Amino acid sequence: MNNTSMFSTQSSARRARAFVAGAVLAACAAAQPVWAASVGSLVKAVKFDDVSAVKKALAQGADPNTVDDTGTPILLIAAREKSDKVGQLLADNPKTDLEKLDPAGENAMMLAALNGGATFVNTLIAKDAEVNKKGWTPLHYAATNGHNDIVKLLLDHLAYIDAGSPNGTTPLMMAARGGHLSTCKLLLDEDADLRIKNQLGMTAVDFAQKYNEKDVVEGLQARLNSMQSNAAQGTNSAK
Repeated sequence: MNNTSMFSTQSSARRARAFVAGAVLAACAAAQPVWAASVGSLVKAVKFDDVSAVKKALAQGADPNTVDDTGTPILLIAAREKSDKVGQLLADNPKTDLEKLDPAGENAMMLAALNGGATFVNTLIAKDAEVNKKGWTPLHYAATNGHNDIVKLLLDHLAYIDAGSPNGTTPLMMAARGGHLSTCKLLLDEDADLRIKNQLGMTAVDFAQKYNEKDVVEGLQARLNSMQSNAAQGTNSAK
């Protein structure tokens, strides 16, 4: 083979490889559309519950687990902002991590519970999101702001009523701290333990006293006195 033929063959081979590589890249681009929008625009759409814009971004390749500049996942932003339609869209996406945490260790159900987002909590529960969580739980957060409907919803789905935070604080203690008498009553009626102490040695009554919630102090103390009286009567009856 002369030099001219050799160079011609090499050139043809290079063109063939380039053609194949181009075809492969084109096929990949067609199969996986590139998301061209900014994270900021996606976060804005989530905040305003713009389900059409979020759906479009996801179709263009946006990650449903995208985080904003603070490290907060967009599902948590939707929960915080009560963006129920976007929340449903994200929860329906099989790629969405329903348990993904923000830098503070909170998940979407916790923020929805804190903000009174019963619809959002229901959406997450329907998708088998975890009701119980080690440390602070959605029940703690619902009790903190006295959202009785969410407290009941979580308990109906087997939330652990005496869940302990990292220092042993229970949902009942958080309800007492916030002065939510009806929430305290709901928890007690569902068998929350009024006698539990956290690692600081504080009970729910102590929390109410510390935060000057007089009505809660009286209500909890009356319930505690009744418990102690019934226990004493039971002891006497057993003798």
